[in-house]
Amino acid sequence: MSTKAIESLSEDTVRRIADERDEPEWLLETRIDALEALETADLPDVIQTPGRRWTDLESLDFEALVDPLNQSDATERAAGDDEVVVLPFTEAFDEYGDVIEANFGSVLDPDHNYLTALSVALFTTGTFVYVPEGVDVEDVTVRAEMNSRSLFSQTLVVAEESSSVTILESIESGDESAEAGIDGDRYFSNLVEIVAGENANVQFGSLQNLDRDTYTYSLKRGVTDTYATVDWIESNFGSKLTRSDVETELNGDGSESQIVGTFFGTDDQHFDINARVWHQAEQTTADLVTRGVLDDVARSVYEGVQDVGEDAWNTSSYQRENTLMLSDDAEADASPKLIIHNHDTEASHSATVGQVDAEDLFYLESRSIDSRTARNMLVEGFFVPVLEEIAVDEFRDDVQELVLQRLQ
Repeated sequence: MSTKAIESLSEDTVRRIADERDEPEWLLETRIDALEALETADLPDVIQTPGRRWTDLESLDFEALVDPLNQSDATERAAGDDEVVVLPFTEAFDEYGDVIEANFGSVLDPDHNYLTALSVALFTTGTFVYVPEGVDVEDVTVRAEMNSRSLFSQTLVVAEESSSVTILESIESGDESAEAGIDGDRYFSNLVEIVAGENANVQFGSLQNLDRDTYTYSLKRGVTDTYATVDWIESNFGSKLTRSDVETELNGDGSESQIVGTFFGTDDQHFDINARVWHQAEQTTADLVTRGVLDDVARSVYEGVQDVGEDAWNTSSYQRENTLMLSDDAEADASPKLIIHNHDTEASHSATVGQVDAEDLFYLESRSIDSRTARNMLVEGFFVPVLEEIAVDEFRDDVQELVLQRLQ
């Protein structure tokens, strides 16, 4: 799918962003290359059936949504260990410029699609996380507020050999945007790259709760070395339209990845959720688990892909997605896929879409529980299997609280 050019964008715009941030020449060149890629890049692929496209990205008016020179955010970064580096890019170049240059764009090609190229060309906020060899840290947090018409964010995580890190990232709409008189539709983009060295362990949790005037695009991808692990927790509760892609390339023997996803849609929210794993090496393991709830006229689209390469001997790959409907007017589609090129594989995939179980609801109501409370109890119970997969207490508590807010 192609899109129209944004007439207000130019090389001068990109150079102004780079100059204001005092960025190195290589990054400026990367930005300009990404800007030029917009001329031929396509929008991300979406699932479609004859006569129907499940998610409509072509109708987004990027000319109105993108305001590159007025981006504003309030971001707090914290790390529980002095041995781990957690810095905005602007503060990291002096000491870690070589590490950033070697890894930026190595996982995620800026030209991957129109939205990735747009984000790389224009990003003004983001975080660099560097975990040296042998360092183990659990409480890295990045909490951001969006205070502008558009905001483009970039995160790079480099975990060296035998290191371990847990990163919790969240984004919500800030009060400053309202105070500045910014109304109407907005756009947020978030790209994340993770490089996991030999025997490294990275867990990355992301919680999106932007207001209902925002369109959101995120693409998170990790690559693993031998015996490395990259685990994702992806939770989406806000935004008018959310396109979320979480991906892992298992490039090292014995490497692993888990992708845990949750979403809860109300009103006319639309979620396009995608989880993908590529098994490229021997004895790799993947587990994809997603659960979502839809109410009112909310809509969800899910695609999960497990791709087992020819050299991926002794592979284990599992996928399950479940969507619970609280309204007859809500709508959900799911497309789980297995692509297997090696017979030495143990793999499965499943997806279900259904209403609250009438018998379970009747049972609770027969015990003098009112219908709304009974329904809410069943919804909370529906999320339990996926919440149990979240090892980080703080993140699990945040997700549970947002579920309760939606039910109330």
